[in-house]
Amino acid sequence: MLSYAIRRIGLAILILVIVMFAMFAMVFLVPGDPASLALGPRATPELKAQLNTRMGLDQPVLTQIWNFFSNALRGDLGYDVWSKRPVLDQILEVFPNTLILGLVALGMALVFGVALGCVAVVWRDTWIDRLLGVLSVSMIAVPSFVIALYSLLIFAVWLNWLPAIGAGQAGDLGSQIRAVILPAFAIGITWVGYLARLVRASMLEVMGASHVRTARAFGLSETKIVTRYALRLAIIPTIAILAVGFGSILSSAVFVETVFSRPGIGSLITSAVAKRNYPLVMGTVLFMTAFYLFIVTAADLLIARLDPRVRDVFRS
Repeated sequence: MLSYAIRRIGLAILILVIVMFAMFAMVFLVPGDPASLALGPRATPELKAQLNTRMGLDQPVLTQIWNFFSNALRGDLGYDVWSKRPVLDQILEVFPNTLILGLVALGMALVFGVALGCVAVVWRDTWIDRLLGVLSVSMIAVPSFVIALYSLLIFAVWLNWLPAIGAGQAGDLGSQIRAVILPAFAIGITWVGYLARLVRASMLEVMGASHVRTARAFGLSETKIVTRYALRLAIIPTIAILAVGFGSILSSAVFVETVFSRPGIGSLITSAVAKRNYPLVMGTVLFMTAFYLFIVTAADLLIARLDPRVRDVFRS
């Protein structure tokens, strides 16, 4: 287990280093001078030189890379070009909003996805099963930003049930809950379809197990067999994919937070890209990449602890 953990953590660190190099490559491969893009065509050479100095772009490439790596290891992601505030402080201010949004969306997807998967198994090979299959595939196929736009139009504009923008009033829990429902629905609806299909497929495999056949021989109802006996085993693949799903949900927040004008990582990075604020862009991307790798690595280590076969596959 120790050797597996070392290799898995080493792989995560390698991916993080590759991402950092890729960010620097993107900055230098983008056509045009970053200072000219940020300040506009009428900026004087003096202003461009000052901005390049503030972003550290006047130094050699290797020096920039070394400074960014060494500072990142100390938790210093640089300073905002315009506000001159630490990048990490700005990220930590808005990250709780994105984290809450992701957790609510993931919980919503887990509850409804597992429920729909169980219903499909109970009524398998019937019109209900086929209808749920069509709905699940439709949920997977529709992009989250399309769902966000239509849910905003229907539930916020036409019906006026939920707020259209913002994260709710500070200190008002009810207002914050109402404000997170629509964004969480727009992000999590895709994973409802994924989890429903995954639970259904896993449940059908488990339904042929000996303990399930024994429970059926004792005359237990199909609903009780599915929820009490089969679901315990079928839920394991679902738990394994939740880490990947959470990362996907956080990445979808970039679009959804923009649509709903919700403060978070998505709004922060969108504003930074629009202003060509490269330190803030690179710091935000690095932070989210590190957080995603932490979640996935922790999930892999937990699964390997519970199932030794995973360690053997990684070793081979």
